[in-house]
Amino acid sequence: MRPLGRTALLRLAAVTALVTLSVPVGTAGGAVGDGGQRRQCVSSPRPGGGPALDVLRIAEQAKAEMDLKSVILRVTVDGREVITSALGESMTGVPADPAMHFRNGNIAISYLGTALLRLVDEGRVGLDDPVARWLPDLAGGDRITLRMLGASTTGLVDYVKAPGFAESVYADPFRQWTPEELVGISTGADRLYDPGTNWSYSHANFVLLGAALEKITGTRLDVLLQRLVLDPLGLRETRNSFTPDIPAPVLHAFTSDRGTYEESTFWNPSWTTAPGAVETTDICDLARSAGGVGSGELLSASARQELLNPGTVGLGTPTDRCPATVCLANSAATHYGMGVLVLGDWVAQHPLFFGYSASQDYLPCERLSIAVSTTQGPGAQGGHSAHTIAQRIAAALAPDHPIPDFG
Repeated sequence: MRPLGRTALLRLAAVTALVTLSVPVGTAGGAVGDGGQRRQCVSSPRPGGGPALDVLRIAEQAKAEMDLKSVILRVTVDGREVITSALGESMTGVPADPAMHFRNGNIAISYLGTALLRLVDEGRVGLDDPVARWLPDLAGGDRITLRMLGASTTGLVDYVKAPGFAESVYADPFRQWTPEELVGISTGADRLYDPGTNWSYSHANFVLLGAALEKITGTRLDVLLQRLVLDPLGLRETRNSFTPDIPAPVLHAFTSDRGTYEESTFWNPSWTTAPGAVETTDICDLARSAGGVGSGELLSASARQELLNPGTVGLGTPTDRCPATVCLANSAATHYGMGVLVLGDWVAQHPLFFGYSASQDYLPCERLSIAVSTTQGPGAQGGHSAHTIAQRIAAALAPDHPIPDFG
């Protein structure tokens, strides 16, 4: 594989754009082009060579190696398609398709961070405002700021890792969890550290941030994210659901998490983040999201700096109650931002749950976006398969800018 510099990538993108422009406008799928016109999210013609073929071969090899049921991907430069492809099946006999919708998990948390920073840009809030102003019933809310929620530095334990939580989820995967139940698990335990003095990932922070954003604006969270993030970025196939439903066409998921290989598509994701931010998307929206969020397109220069480093660099020191496996060290090279991961030169997020894995990754210096979604076959070992594929694609297209692991 020959690595490409930005000039070569842009040249390739310009050529492939001619193919993209020839695709008729449709209603299924959500790729957005110049002027806000909708185009179908469809597979590119199979490439005869060059980097597009390299990307496709990486995906084909990974699918076989990891025993994945499906791999869907899209790579763009400056928003122009390099390749879009879908490999494998959604269900037996049903081919995977780029227009299929899947759960995006913590990618929605990057939208929470961007929405918060847009409110800061508008002068409606400050990052260091205490959340007690909007969430007066939160114990210790006078010592927790909006910045701490978005950057995950509150010291609240992660309810997902609380004893018995995973067992409860898998015992009844269709259960509807309330935000009060979830936050109550975290606030019912002693804090791992004083707010703002360390870093550890906690889903409770983002449930609380969603609640705070609703109080600040007087707007339901799904409507707020639509107005501040999804609509401005043209993410027309990304949407919240207050039920486990997924809009058609659906990418079905399967997992062996409960000891037998079974369908998990409609297991209830209500525990994953704040109500109103439990979303589904398609691969074209995911690639657009990578570039829109990662470039800070909707933010001022100062807000984008906060997106990339809200003060987390240097945090993540183990304590008696917060071991190294929880308080991951945040360095300048790899750290948590405001709802995003900064991995070397890349801005990323990569969710993994209920048999779904996805990765959105953006390299600002090359304006290169990588979006990958995977589902598991019966022999898959789990893990961030989509992110592993994204790392391999990055190594092929931008070898001077690898995507490192965090922690």
